[in-house]
Amino acid sequence: MTKNTVIDFAKPSDFSPDPLTDLLRAGAQELLATAVRAEVSEFMGGHAHLLDDEGRQRLVRHGFLPEREVMTGIGKVAVQVPRVRDRGENPDGSKVRFNSSLVPPYLRKAKSVEELLPWLYLKGISTGDFSEALASLVGPDADGLSASTITRLKSTWWEEYEAWRKRDLTAKRYVYIWADGVYFNPRLDDDRQCMLVIIGADEYGDKDVLGIMDGFRENADSWRDLLRSLQKRGLTIAPDLACGDGALGFWTALRDVYPTTKEQRCWVHKMANITGAMPKPLHEKAKAGLQDIWMVATKKEAVVAFDLFVETYGVKYERAVKKLTKDRNVLLTFYDFPAEHWKHIRTTNPIESVFATVRNRTRKTKGCLSRKTALSMVFKLMMSAKKKWRKLSGTNRLPEVIQGVEFKDGIKQLQNAA
Repeated sequence: MTKNTVIDFAKPSDFSPDPLTDLLRAGAQELLATAVRAEVSEFMGGHAHLLDDEGRQRLVRHGFLPEREVMTGIGKVAVQVPRVRDRGENPDGSKVRFNSSLVPPYLRKAKSVEELLPWLYLKGISTGDFSEALASLVGPDADGLSASTITRLKSTWWEEYEAWRKRDLTAKRYVYIWADGVYFNPRLDDDRQCMLVIIGADEYGDKDVLGIMDGFRENADSWRDLLRSLQKRGLTIAPDLACGDGALGFWTALRDVYPTTKEQRCWVHKMANITGAMPKPLHEKAKAGLQDIWMVATKKEAVVAFDLFVETYGVKYERAVKKLTKDRNVLLTFYDFPAEHWKHIRTTNPIESVFATVRNRTRKTKGCLSRKTALSMVFKLMMSAKKKWRKLSGTNRLPEVIQGVEFKDGIKQLQNAA
């Protein structure tokens, strides 16, 4: 057996040219040039009615802007944007100007590459390894995408977050909200801090991130500050239902700010809390018993399964069963809402799935996270994740929920004739 077990891999700078990539890049360059020319022709056609003092068309082609290279997912692609000249002027003295929507002024990186940078960082690539990682992805000519780029990006993320958290919320009516908090490992500078997040579903079934802020151990004051911030920025009509775990701070704050909002405890959190207080060999059986409560079709059946679980485990595992019984009513609230919405409103999964990525990134981070870094990371991840969120099922039921139509076991109840 040889002692040399180290395998030498080619460094990014040693990669040989890829004929397929070269062909794709050449095709992309030609396609981009054709698309930009078509864009200019359409622009000029839309302004063909504009004439100068001599009766000629005001807009004419006037050569090209200087060639520049745009970094894309297949490497650099050269592009020249045609220049358009206006031979006249508008009544206010201004001129018509052409700016390509495909290749805006000063664009140096395609949007896909811009989005790649934060994801590489948030997924755990250290700033020192960026050059090699990017060279492997977009080719050895990935200059300008260095570790310093991430430093600038992190500063930009914070500015984006600051602007986002002050935005107006009056344009939409939010029917459901989900709330949860996350603690990081490694911890924040202050180990009492966590990230508080609220997601909402509007009257059209679209989900959006409503609020993100740092709080102290999810206490009522922190949640109250976040909810009042939403209220101040336009969320004046109380959501019809809120879903969250059993953290007392959120529910205390909710009753203060939106006292008419109904409460639904998250079944995923509840099952984890209950089984965590029971011996591991019983976990699977206990989970099946709990699923028999919230997966049945009617509230009556759920009550029967609820009582059976209490009777089965109450004597030997009183502490675990008490975690269930203390929230008996608010665990079954969803039965009073459309059945099409049950899979959405029984858990806080929309938040948990994003937090899983945050935790994965912070496990790779040495030392404690600063407040700004943690907030910026959560903000960027949530903004990226929401692009993939699906609309609520049964969007036609949302107006009925807003109007206060009664639902029993998920079915709309017909009003008695007068």
